[in-house]
Amino acid sequence: MSNPFKRFDNFFIDLINKKLKNKYSNVLFFNITKLANFLPITIFGLILLFIKSTRPLGIEVLLALTLQAVIVQILKRVFLRNRPYWILENLNTYGIDLSDYSFPSGHTAASFSVATVLSLNYSSFALIFFFLAILIAISRIYLAVHYPTDVLAGIIIGVLCGVLVNYKLFPLVFSYIGEKFNIGGVLEWY
Repeated sequence: MSNPFKRFDNFFIDLINKKLKNKYSNVLFFNITKLANFLPITIFGLILLFIKSTRPLGIEVLLALTLQAVIVQILKRVFLRNRPYWILENLNTYGIDLSDYSFPSGHTAASFSVATVLSLNYSSFALIFFFLAILIAISRIYLAVHYPTDVLAGIIIGVLCGVLVNYKLFPLVFSYIGEKFNIGGVLEWY
């Protein structure tokens, strides 16, 4: 009996990496994936942190990013899943060569953790936040650095971390930091 996860991965890698390939997708996905690189996404959180009116949101974003990064790095070391372009032939790799493991997708987890936090605080923009996160997730398959199941795991981790931080971890940290350092903002948290 064949593995349904492998069939799922193969189908969507073929669809996204090979059949969507064109010069416009190349530019879009090669560049949009960079938004979830460590430096840009961390700088985004730091900018929010240093603007007084968005300081609580900055703390929440940075907490979500930290939590998801710890979980992703632990799982990468547990599962040791090879990247698709290490195994599968005839993939469009766009010259990317990464040395760490594939499962789960850190870029996807990071983008969905931030999208979740932002959406829980600014629900009227949730579609935009999640649309951007979905494009980043698709880019990871398009660039052949992740299997679709890596990306799905990243989505789950990112959303769960964003929700956990927003409803549990952030209120604890914010009440401690807010009292100790008199940090406030225009956002309502409870």
